[in-house]
Amino acid sequence: MTLLASENPIDDDQPRRIVMHVNFTGEDRYTFLLNNVENIRDYYRAAGNDLEIRVVCHGPGLMLLRPDKSPVLKRLQTMTENMENLSLYACANTLDRMEKAEGKRPQVIDRVTLVAAGLPEIVELQRRGWVYLKP
Repeated sequence: MTLLASENPIDDDQPRRIVMHVNFTGEDRYTFLLNNVENIRDYYRAAGNDLEIRVVCHGPGLMLLRPDKSPVLKRLQTMTENMENLSLYACANTLDRMEKAEGKRPQVIDRVTLVAAGLPEIVELQRRGWVYLKP
């Protein structure tokens, strides 16, 4: 099998800012998400571009950030400890709804930033030029 190389699409040294939208659950999908994060990091590191990735979780996607529910907990914790350009955001609206349903406020892993509402957070990041990805 012959692989054809395309020209490198990077034509500037501007930082890349990517927001990843997580409103799903499941180990396979979470693994795919984390693979994407690492692949993007590796690509832009090799190209010499600065990169910032924000993972915004709401609805069922918040399970990614819960130590009692996340099927990829250890890998996610390792990534957040070792990737200074990766940040995790949790929707406070979703946490409020989970608290009502479960009778106590769910915990999220360390290094998670709470935002009032996940979707408006994504909208505002896009308005500021962030690239939207949904794995």
